[in-house]
Amino acid sequence: MAKNNDAGVFQLENGLWAYRFVIVVEGKQITKRKTTDEFGNKLKTKKQAIKARENAIIEARIEQERKHKISRRTVEEVYKEYCEKGRSDRAYMTIRKQDCLWRNHLKERFGKRFIDEISVAEVNDYLAEKYYKDGYAYRYTESFLKMFYLVFGQAYSRDYLDVDSYNKLCLNKDTKIHMPKLKTDDDTDIVAFTREEMARLDEYFRGTNAETAYLLGMYCGLRINEAFGLKWDHVDLEAGTILIDRQQQYQNSLIKLVPVKTRNGNRTVYLSDKMKVYFQKLANKRAEDAIRLKAVREQKQRFIDDLDGKRIPSTEMVNCLPDGTIQTVNAMKYPTRNIKEKLGIDFKYHYLRHTFGTRMAELNTPEHLLLKQMGHGNIHVTQLYYLAVTKTGVDVLQDNLNKL
Repeated sequence: MAKNNDAGVFQLENGLWAYRFVIVVEGKQITKRKTTDEFGNKLKTKKQAIKARENAIIEARIEQERKHKISRRTVEEVYKEYCEKGRSDRAYMTIRKQDCLWRNHLKERFGKRFIDEISVAEVNDYLAEKYYKDGYAYRYTESFLKMFYLVFGQAYSRDYLDVDSYNKLCLNKDTKIHMPKLKTDDDTDIVAFTREEMARLDEYFRGTNAETAYLLGMYCGLRINEAFGLKWDHVDLEAGTILIDRQQQYQNSLIKLVPVKTRNGNRTVYLSDKMKVYFQKLANKRAEDAIRLKAVREQKQRFIDDLDGKRIPSTEMVNCLPDGTIQTVNAMKYPTRNIKEKLGIDFKYHYLRHTFGTRMAELNTPEHLLLKQMGHGNIHVTQLYYLAVTKTGVDVLQDNLNKL
């Protein structure tokens, strides 16, 4: 029971304070009773309760007036408006992925629906259907979740969705849309090759056209598009570094050099002594080929669009064949199949990056340095490599257990 009542402010039996009010805005009655302020803090004094009540009334009036102005839009209308006005800063591949998800999946199911009538349960059921029933990978299913967050955020920013609905859908941790529970047999862990597998892969790629790209993944931790987008003027043999600030991509069937995946992807990568020696030999051979195969290179080379829009010859790329033919990410398709058949190793280029990060973590590389070397945007991603369980890590653990 309240001990006191003064203009909607009253004290509770436990000594704390609360408030209540009834107002009419835009013809609608709004009733509220609360024991906390707008930040969720308990009201310890009468003064705090009065202030909280005043703020709550102001907020209620603003929100009701905003609701009164809200225009209804379908999901398709919201997405179309986002495409026209809200994604000019998005990367080409991001735009393609969004359009693919929309066109092939979301449009048919949600396109004609009003954005304000879609519930949390409906979205969660849809994600579960994609993951459990349709069998899409967990990471791919996350793409649908991101699309829903994007559409709801766009709708809220343009007054097509009220704040309560938006909070329920996207912000409140107890109610917001979320991914289905991970299957017990689903593998989202880091995959690293064993020492034995590394040795066999070294032997497999030695002397092949794909050797340079392989080494950049295994011993520098580059992503595949970064490896094939590396230019010779970004290799500093004297300092033993390579500069990563662009990647290779196909855009409208054309090979182009575009910005790296994330802002943190712009980085300087340090080379080991063995990689320095390898690049020095590669540079010497390149100089010889430029003379020996000059006529052939002039015929075979092709020009591609660089990051600044200028067209550069393929011979400026590190992953270029001696005759001037450019190499693309497709150069890894045959090795991926052949390694599985010939060596029995489940090979994916990105596993080279995983292996690099895991080995560096095993060697106790400081986290902040490994983060810079790999171009992660979040330290928590880097920490996954320190948590990965590998044979080498288990051997160290067993050795330490034996020393107890």
